[in-house]
Amino acid sequence: MNALKDLGLDVAKGTVNTEGSVKQTKFFITRLDTGRKVEDPDLLERIRLTIINNLLKYHPESSEQLAMGEAFGIKAPEKKLDVDIATHIHVKEDGPKRSLLYIETADRPGLLVEIMKIIADVNVDVESAEIDTEGLVAKDKFHVSYGGAALNSSLSQVLVNCLRYYLRRPETDIDSY
Repeated sequence: MNALKDLGLDVAKGTVNTEGSVKQTKFFITRLDTGRKVEDPDLLERIRLTIINNLLKYHPESSEQLAMGEAFGIKAPEKKLDVDIATHIHVKEDGPKRSLLYIETADRPGLLVEIMKIIADVNVDVESAEIDTEGLVAKDKFHVSYGGAALNSSLSQVLVNCLRYYLRRPETDIDSY
């Protein structure tokens, strides 16, 4: 609730629905300054990322469900595709107060959650994101900052190195033992 208030929002109402093991929480939020419905796409994206970051921070057990889409009734594919797609990661300036992080890598279930965890581990803030998938390739852009400023070259390199390490880790199938 505090994270939503920090975005200048007022939670007018909240409901919790449960069906079996599935819990669904709805918040009816308005802008604190106007009392009107939130329609700004940038603010909606910040709300979405805030909720994801808070779920990962305070309920790490939910990360697998978020990654696999199980929270939304989506089942992950049983068989993995064997593809070799190069990973490209770049950080560029995006004004004085933020940087643009571009990631191109093989898409897979849980990729976005994994990326968000890595970015959070480096204490970099995600202000907004543009998530895109073309076939089997994820092409994601993140507008990021550190302490309200653009990333310096050292922090950019640390972030790129961490992302490269985790995104290039080979996966070993249980059947290969």
